[in-house]
Amino acid sequence: ATNAGLLQAAAALRTQPAELVERIGQVQGQVKQLERELEQLKSKLASSAGNDLAGKALDLPGGAKLLVATVTGTDPKALRGMVDQLKDKLKSAVVLLATVADGKISLVAGITSDLSGKVKAGDLVGMVATQVGGKGGGRPDMAMGGGTEANALPAAMASVNDWVNQKLI
Repeated sequence: ATNAGLLQAAAALRTQPAELVERIGQVQGQVKQLERELEQLKSKLASSAGNDLAGKALDLPGGAKLLVATVTGTDPKALRGMVDQLKDKLKSAVVLLATVADGKISLVAGITSDLSGKVKAGDLVGMVATQVGGKGGGRPDMAMGGGTEANALPAAMASVNDWVNQKLI
């Protein structure tokens, strides 16, 4: 790098050229710290959204709960955390959450162990995903999927109630 370039870089980072490498290290450390804090805040936000959602769960035969919801502003990773949390909170439940970002639908289903013999999360995600132009699958207790037809999502989510009730008969 030219001297002028070094001086510009040092000035931009408010330091002397000789301390530039050390200063860059400090800035990278700060960025990492901020990224960690952002992840924690996203997780807290998802957690409080999850608590609000739990109140919207419907009753299923045999005392189980069904929660089907589309959440906004949540990334697929946070969606998984929300599903786990809702399963813990609702104890006996079928949970399906969806989020839409950049025209892509992400789906996450979670089934508590007492119900995963009758209702498979992979089948549930698959059933919804095919209606929104996608696919999905996973374990009986947790599955993920997606699709691209966001306009079909409300009807697909609405079809879950009957589908789950058929499985529990």
